[in-house]
Amino acid sequence: MLKLENISLKIDGNPLFSRLNLEVNAGQVTTVMGPSGCGKSSLLAYLCGTLPSVFQTSGKIILHDRTLDNLPPHERKLGILFQDDLLFPHLSVGENLAFALLPKIRHQERRDKIEQALEEIELSGMYERDPASLSGGQRARVALMRTLLAQPEALLLDGPFSKLDQELRGRFRNLVFAHAEKKQLPTLLVTHDPIDAEAAGGDILALNRL
Repeated sequence: MLKLENISLKIDGNPLFSRLNLEVNAGQVTTVMGPSGCGKSSLLAYLCGTLPSVFQTSGKIILHDRTLDNLPPHERKLGILFQDDLLFPHLSVGENLAFALLPKIRHQERRDKIEQALEEIELSGMYERDPASLSGGQRARVALMRTLLAQPEALLLDGPFSKLDQELRGRFRNLVFAHAEKKQLPTLLVTHDPIDAEAAGGDILALNRL
C-alpha cells in the first residue's frame, strides 16, 4: 500500500494543497485530476524526492511500511512514466532496457531478461534497434518496460497517455494497468482526461487551486 498522510505543498509560501490524505492499495490505480497549476505533477515529484527546493513540504509518505520522506530518490523504489518516453537516443532499445537492471546481473542473464521483456511487449527481435526508428506506441512500451525492469514497489504515471492517438492511447493504457495489477503495484495516475480515470477504475482525487 502507498499511503500519504497530511501532505501539504507550498511554493514561495503559497499553498498548492493542504493536509492531503490518500491510500492506494496494491494493484489499484488512483487518479489525480484538477486544473493546470493545482500541484498534480508537483505531488508526484514530491513522492519521488525530486521536488525543487523552492517548494515547502510537510507530511508523511509510507510505502509498504517504509517511510520515504527522508530517503534519496534511488532508494524510494518508485517507478514513474512521463508524457515523454525519455529513451536515451544514443542507446539501442535493448541498451535502454538494460539501464534499468542491477549492475550485478551478468551479461547473458541481462540479455535473457531483456529479450524476455521485449517479447512481453510484442517487440521481439528489436534489441539492436535505434529508438528513433520506433513508432510512438512502440517507444511508449519500451519506456514502460524499462520502468518495470527496475522492480519498483509503486508506479507513478504523469500523463503518459496524453501524446498518443486515441487508438494507441487505449491499448497502451490497458497495457499499463494490466501490468500494475499483475505486479500488484499501487499506482497513482495524473491526467486531465476523464476517460483515463474511468478506465483506471479506482478512486479519483480532485485537486483544486487554493
